Amino acid sequence: MPHPTPAAEAADTFPRLLQYLAATRGEDTALQEKRYGIWVPVTFQAYASRVRDFAHGLASLGVRRGELVAVLGDNRPEWLIAELASQSIGAVVVGIYPTSIGEELLHILTLGRVRVVVAEDQEQVDKLVRLVQERDNAPAHDGSLLVEKVVYYDPHGLEEYDEPYLEHFVDLEAHGRAWGEQHPGWFEEQVDAGNTQDVAVICTTSGTTSRPKLAELTHANLIAMARHLMAIDPIGHQDRYVSFLPFAWIGEQMLAVACGLTRGFTISFPESSSTQRHDLREIGPDVMFSPPRIWESMLSEVQVRIDEAGRLKRAVFGWGFGIGERVAERRIQGKPVGALRLLYLVADQVALRPVRDQLGLARLDRGYTGGAPLGPDVFRFFHSIGVNLKQIYGQTEICGLAVVHRDDDISFNTVGTPLPETDIAIAEDGEILLRSASVLRGYHRNPEASAAAVDADGWLHTGDAGYLDQHGHLVVIDRKKDVLSTADGTKYSSAFIENKLKFSPYVEEAVALPTDDVMTAIITIDPMTTGSWAEGERLTYTTYADLAGKSEVQELLAEEVHRANEDLPEAIRVRRFLLLHKQFDPDDDEVTRTRKVRRNVIAERYADLITALAEGRDEVTVHTTVTYQDGSKVDRSTTLGIYSMDGYHEPEGRSRRPVWSGRR
Repeated sequence: MPHPTPAAEAADTFPRLLQYLAATRGEDTALQEKRYGIWVPVTFQAYASRVRDFAHGLASLGVRRGELVAVLGDNRPEWLIAELASQSIGAVVVGIYPTSIGEELLHILTLGRVRVVVAEDQEQVDKLVRLVQERDNAPAHDGSLLVEKVVYYDPHGLEEYDEPYLEHFVDLEAHGRAWGEQHPGWFEEQVDAGNTQDVAVICTTSGTTSRPKLAELTHANLIAMARHLMAIDPIGHQDRYVSFLPFAWIGEQMLAVACGLTRGFTISFPESSSTQRHDLREIGPDVMFSPPRIWESMLSEVQVRIDEAGRLKRAVFGWGFGIGERVAERRIQGKPVGALRLLYLVADQVALRPVRDQLGLARLDRGYTGGAPLGPDVFRFFHSIGVNLKQIYGQTEICGLAVVHRDDDISFNTVGTPLPETDIAIAEDGEILLRSASVLRGYHRNPEASAAAVDADGWLHTGDAGYLDQHGHLVVIDRKKDVLSTADGTKYSSAFIENKLKFSPYVEEAVALPTDDVMTAIITIDPMTTGSWAEGERLTYTTYADLAGKSEVQELLAEEVHRANEDLPEAIRVRRFLLLHKQFDPDDDEVTRTRKVRRNVIAERYADLITALAEGRDEVTVHTTVTYQDGSKVDRSTTLGIYSMDGYHEPEGRSRRPVWSGRR
C-alpha cells in the first residue's frame, strides 16, 4: 500500500522534505553528476528510492537510531544518499574532510564511536584499512576504534581487496532492497518517528586552537537557518547550484543540503577537481557559496590573465573596470547610477561580462563568502565586475550563517546585519554573542565545552571580537584572543594586515607577527601565479622552495608588501618579512581544512623564524626532517633570507600589477 503524500507543513525534517519532493515533483531533477563528459540526472523519485534502499542496507548492518555513520570522501550523489538514509532511520551522519589522515581521522571515528563508514574510493579506503590493521595488530587495544564496516562508492582499484568488512555501495543497496521486502512499512515508520529536534548532522569545528569538536546540529536548526536566509534572499527550485566544497563543511550543508531540500533546486556535481572550473562555467550557477580562498584564487587568475594580455585588451578592461567600480560604489551607497548607466551597459558587454563568463559567474544572482574574513579590496573587485557578492558571518555552531549583507545594503568593511529572528549582542569585553533557533544542540560527548559555548539564556559565545557600526552592520575584528593594540592604544587585527597582503596575486597565505617595535610577517607564495610570473621573467626553478628562494621573487614580493603597506596605518605596516620554503599544509596542522591559520602551531613550529624576524637578522636557517613512504628519514637545512622594508623604493617604470587592481 503506497505511503500517503506528505503535507508541505509536515515536511519538517530532511527525510520528510525529500519524501514531499518525491511525491510532488518526482520527475524533476534532484541531482546530476557529470560522468565521462555527460551530465547524468537523478530525479527526486529515484533519489528517494535509493535513500530507502540504503537506509534498509544500514538497518541490515545493525545501525540504529542515535548511532553515528561517518562519510569520508568528495562530493558525489552517494554522499547525500548516505546522509539522508542515515537520517531516515534516526542515525546521524558525521562528515569527514577527504584530506583528513591519521590522528585527525582516528579522533573523529573514536569520539563518535563510529561502526560504519561510507568512503569514496581506494584512497579513502586505504586510510581506514590502515587504521583497522593498526588496531587489530596491537597487543591489547582499548577498543576505542569500533569500525566494523566500510562501504565504498567508487570501486576502481578495489577489485582485489579481500578485507571482509569492505562492501560496495550498490551491493549494500541491493541487500537493503531485499531486507526492505522482509520488513514492509518499517522505513515509513522510521521517517514518521523522526523529530525536528533529532540531530541531523554532525559537523567538525574548525579547530584553530585545538582538536576539532563535533557540533550536533538538529533538523530544526538547519531548516530554520535556511528559511531565515530564504526570507531575504529567495532561491527558486529552478535555480542552479554546483556542489564542489566538502559536505563535511557546514557551508555546504547549509546551502546544498538545508536550502537545497527546503527549495528543491538541482544540485550539480563536477566530474572531478580538474574539471571543476569548466563544469562550473557550463552550469552557470545562480547561487554560490565559497570561502575566501576560492574568491581570492579567482581574483589571482584574472590578475595574471590581464597582466599577460596585450595592450589593447588591458586598456579595454581597465576602462570597463573603472566604469564598473564607479557604478558599484554608487550602488552600495544607495545612490542612483544616473548618467553612468549607458556607459556601464557598454562596459559590461565588452569588458566585464566576458570575465564573469570565464569564471563561471555569468548567470550568478548572488554569491556568498564566509568562514574567514574576505579583504575589502577583493570584495570591491567582484562588485566592480558585476558580481553580487555578499559577506556572511556565522560559525558551525549556528549552522554557518547568522549575519549577511542585503542586496541594497552592502559595505566592504562589514559582514552585514542579522538574519530574521536572530539576536546579536556585544559583550563588555567585545565578544560577539548570537542567539537564534539555529544554535547547536551541543558538542558530541563534550558537555563542558557545550556549557561554555551556549549560556543559560541561549547566547552563543563566538569567541570573536567585533562591534556594530552606526548603520547596525556587524564589523568582525578577529578572534577575541588575537585582537592587539598599538603603542597609542589603537586596536587592530592581524587578519586585517594579512588580507591586505593576500590581495596580491602572488601571496597565497600570510601571517602577521607583531614584535616589540615593528610588524613582521611570514608569507607563502602562490605557486601558480608566481610560477607564471617567473616563466615570463625567464627564471628557471625546480621546486616550490627553489622558487620561493629566488632573490627576484623576494624583490617581487617586497613590491607587493610595499603596496599593501600604503593602505595600512603607519604603526602596523610590515617592516620585515620572509618567504617560507613550503606552503602551509593542513596535514601538518598549520591550517585547518578550511584554510584558517592555526596561529598557535605557527608560533611553536616557526619560533626560530619569528625570533629572527624580531631581532632583525638578515637570514635564518631552517632544519627539517623528511620522512619517505618506506620509513627512511633525511635531515635537510634551508637558509631563508629576511627582507627589510626600511629604505625600500618602488622600481621606476615597472608595474607588475594592473592599474585596475582595485587600489584606491
